[in-house]
Amino acid sequence: MITNIPNNSFAFLQPQFTTSKRLFHFLQNTAIALVIGTAVCWSTAAQSQTMAMTSESNAVASIFREVMPDRSRNNDADIDSRTASRLRRQIVPYVTAEAPGTIVIDTPNTYLYFVIGGGKAIRYGIGVGREGFTWSGVKTIERKSEWPDWVPPAEMLQRQPYLPRFMAGGPGNPLGARAMYLSGTVYRIHGTNAPDTIGKHVSSGCIRMLNDDVTDLYGRAQVGTKVVVLPMEQRRFAQSTFMH
Repeated sequence: MITNIPNNSFAFLQPQFTTSKRLFHFLQNTAIALVIGTAVCWSTAAQSQTMAMTSESNAVASIFREVMPDRSRNNDADIDSRTASRLRRQIVPYVTAEAPGTIVIDTPNTYLYFVIGGGKAIRYGIGVGREGFTWSGVKTIERKSEWPDWVPPAEMLQRQPYLPRFMAGGPGNPLGARAMYLSGTVYRIHGTNAPDTIGKHVSSGCIRMLNDDVTDLYGRAQVGTKVVVLPMEQRRFAQSTFMH
């Protein structure tokens, strides 16, 4: 037997459809909100992790800057603009009794001279030892190295025990692109990843140069080259009065 469906049956079902539709939209919106919330939390966590890594990296850089000091930049624009012109590599008049091919370190004026003869020299801007770490004397280049590894000497480790015991050569290394080791000492003429320290008294006794400059000097100076390091007492225009 077929029972007639009342004409108002659809009116009876309509509220059920409306309720189901609202529930569907509610669940859909909730799911979207959860996805967005998860993405925001993940992004925030990632950003926090990145900031933490950056802070750690800055802390490491700060340690090396205190020691050598160091950074990972290398161009002349980083030199103090007030002294940039005098620190650039250039041929200058230079009166000396030293033979061509000799290196003279003018410590007080932060210059390195490579004598070329005829009353001239190639002059480079350099960074030298800070107060208490300057020295003077006559040495020779006993060996040379490209992109040298850095092994802090025992004296430096005693002062700063937090330093690494070894750092492989590369752009981030405090010794820069080249190093020339001075006989009978722990000192070197070397590059730097902190070009803004050129022209300053900042090192632990080493002579630092811009990477482009130390590469240029490296090609001119040979093992056995004489290196004359002038004392801090030698003041301005030391080159005109120094005779060795």
